[in-house]
Amino acid sequence: MLFKRVDLYEYFGLTRPEKGAGYLDCYVAAPSVSYPARIRPAMLVIAGGGYQGVSDREKECIAFTFLAQGFCAFALEYSVSPVHYPAQLIEGCMAMAYIRENAAEFRIDENHVGVTGFSAGGHLAAMLATIYDEKEVKTVLGHKASLCRPDAAVLAYPVISSGEKAHFGSFDSLCGDDLALKERLSLEKRVTPDSVPAFIWATANDGAVPSENSLMLAAAYKENGVPFELHIFENGVHGLSLATEETGNVNAPVAAWVGLCITWLKSHGFTVCDAIKKREV
Repeated sequence: MLFKRVDLYEYFGLTRPEKGAGYLDCYVAAPSVSYPARIRPAMLVIAGGGYQGVSDREKECIAFTFLAQGFCAFALEYSVSPVHYPAQLIEGCMAMAYIRENAAEFRIDENHVGVTGFSAGGHLAAMLATIYDEKEVKTVLGHKASLCRPDAAVLAYPVISSGEKAHFGSFDSLCGDDLALKERLSLEKRVTPDSVPAFIWATANDGAVPSENSLMLAAAYKENGVPFELHIFENGVHGLSLATEETGNVNAPVAAWVGLCITWLKSHGFTVCDAIKKREV
């Protein structure tokens, strides 16, 4: 495995907001002597933390899980409170653009770059899936904004709605007291036919981010004819991550989400393949 940390603001020649982050950890499979033409799908990992921090339990271990499944993995350390929107969306878009711009170096299939997010990180991932072309992104990234749309999204117990079933702390940290912005970033209202296919999962009795967030997003996907798969597991606390000993809360039924997710991603073309064969298809 090859590893590098990228300062996204430095890479794109932008000024970092005060107290901001914007770093990308890259976990890339080493070149294969036996299969020199092999290319891999990529997954951008966005951990949760209520837009107040970035959870270690949903970061590197998730990246390694996708790495083990044949992906190149990238973990985003994004800005949190007191830094507000649009920094987080711009940083997510910078990460997507960086991955695509460097696809040849990392031997990545640039047409199969996904994003996975957890809790508030799920909100950021869902922003990438629905409002990747927002005006703030185009203003900052210009023509590179065309590189920011993921090809699939995996959303784990995501924060979605700013309404009655909101995780209010996440929206306060992201938006401050701006009520109009909170309404604008209530993502069940931002799904369009151009939104990104999504695999969504949550637990029915999540006590922090109500599972209605996932249900509302799935309903919006259904209404707009966008492909999705939804799993609501019967029992499980918030923040289960892998739901294994590695991440602190063992929940065998919920841990099945990884295999279900990989199967779904493969059905959308996220597979390791030979570049020559891919060109011939």
